[in-house]
Amino acid sequence: MLRYWTAGESHGKALVALVDGFPAGVAVDEGPINAELRRRQGGYGRGGRQRIETDAVDIRAGVWKGVTLGSPLALEIVNRDYKLERLDDLPRPRPGHGDLTGAVKYLGSIRGVLERASARETAARVAVGALCKQLLAEFGITVFGFVAEVGGLRIDPVCGSLAELRDERDRSELYSLNLARDAEIKDLIDRAGKDGDTLGGVVEVQVHGVPFGLGTHAQWDRKLDGRLAQAVMAVQAIKGVEIGLGFEAARRRGSQVHDPIHYDESRRGTPTLGYERPTNNAGGLEAGMTNGQPIVIRAAKKPISTLRKPLDSINLDTKESEAASYERSDVCAISAASVIVENVIAFEIAAAVIDKFGGDSLAEMQARYELFLEMAGRR
Repeated sequence: MLRYWTAGESHGKALVALVDGFPAGVAVDEGPINAELRRRQGGYGRGGRQRIETDAVDIRAGVWKGVTLGSPLALEIVNRDYKLERLDDLPRPRPGHGDLTGAVKYLGSIRGVLERASARETAARVAVGALCKQLLAEFGITVFGFVAEVGGLRIDPVCGSLAELRDERDRSELYSLNLARDAEIKDLIDRAGKDGDTLGGVVEVQVHGVPFGLGTHAQWDRKLDGRLAQAVMAVQAIKGVEIGLGFEAARRRGSQVHDPIHYDESRRGTPTLGYERPTNNAGGLEAGMTNGQPIVIRAAKKPISTLRKPLDSINLDTKESEAASYERSDVCAISAASVIVENVIAFEIAAAVIDKFGGDSLAEMQARYELFLEMAGRR
């Protein structure tokens, strides 16, 4: 079973991730992990913290001569903006944060909650997901995320191959799939910033090359759609998750929702096993299992809770009404959210691949994968 934990505070010495259950024999490279960490720090609308940090991973355990050992991996990302011991507590909780709830729950300080609740923690999760992408690449599985909407403005993607869409995204300051819309969306973000406000949006992640049969229908907690939804909802500020048509499926008749099944003998040796669909409204998942089509997930991110023009709050000591506290923050972090969601999904897909094909070594997994395709192709 693949699993991981993270530790560390926003302004602490470092962020740490411990990854357990990763198979032996996978050649890992810190370069692609660091590239994902840089993408997480980028995107239009980010704040001053991103000019201080230069995130880079240090794999401290679990690798020998660049190849995984099958033992736990330890990943560390050092915080250059380490100053936790010098920081004071916040006297007034910020609406939308965990400040008030956490201070009451733990009978302690706001600082003690916000440092861990901060989205800074997601740097560790991105590192774990980027590590898992190197395993997924061995099976031809690609995870691709982008920004689909900002502040209520939908960004329709341009047409193109997956490689062309990746290039479009990587040239966009917003990580969207329509470079021509960047100027309009950047202006929207600028106006929100001038108003002392913030913006959210919607991200979409697609997983291509997924074989049949990841996940299971047998138990509720092992259904892959449920595991993916939990992983995405556990990202800071995510308030909604859709798979495939999502909520739109509830507004249509069944004949407009369910994906017809066709068969193409020429594609029997591919991950679809020849079972082709003219539509993918299910988003690649049926009854908690992958059906050979691309997985499609969207996540709704609320606007950042820290406002330069704060909402009403109270002083926790006096209980008198005061404006909420302010800490340095972003205006819009939806681009970063697309990277984070992409990588937490990569982890869950890797975990499902290990569940299906075994996790002791890459060589054994690949042999079982090929055997499964052969046997399922005769079905």
